[in-house]
Amino acid sequence: MTHRFTMTGASILAVTLALGLPALAQNTMVGGAEMFPDRNIVENAVNSADHTTLMAAVQAAGLAETLSGPGPFTVFAPTNAAFEKLPAGTVEDLLKPENLETLQTILTCHVVPTEAFSPAVGRMVQQGGGSAALETVGGCTLTASIDAATNALMITDENGNAATVNIPDVDQANGVIHVIDTVLLPAS
Repeated sequence: MTHRFTMTGASILAVTLALGLPALAQNTMVGGAEMFPDRNIVENAVNSADHTTLMAAVQAAGLAETLSGPGPFTVFAPTNAAFEKLPAGTVEDLLKPENLETLQTILTCHVVPTEAFSPAVGRMVQQGGGSAALETVGGCTLTASIDAATNALMITDENGNAATVNIPDVDQANGVIHVIDTVLLPAS
């Protein structure tokens, strides 16, 4: 019985390859959770163990509904480790109700109001002679570039803080997430 199943599976794979049909693609894993392209940004990000701080901040800022909306959005999503790089007490301070506006500005400076997968951003960088300006929902201008040594997509904020895109192109129903290793901040 196993032999027949193996032969059938191999036959299906051969037909798929011969006809040029798309093979079954595996969804991207982020923070130990599978990211589903038919779910929105919030529905996926809440399952990532690497983004609990970001999602707590999104909830506190009242942005979950927006990021669940139709978009399209490109979100540069800092990991928990990225938030840990901030000075001690910064996150706790930002989560206080009196700092709501500042928190909203910081978070929306991670969101570009379009769907920009890394090949498109790479073309923009190339056309821009090595960098490309990305205008965010929060009114910040991020600069995209490619690290020559690692070929990694880099995103730099208005203060010169550079984030590396560690997991690019996490497809979402309402846009795309790029996982980054540094929190991006508006100009100080």
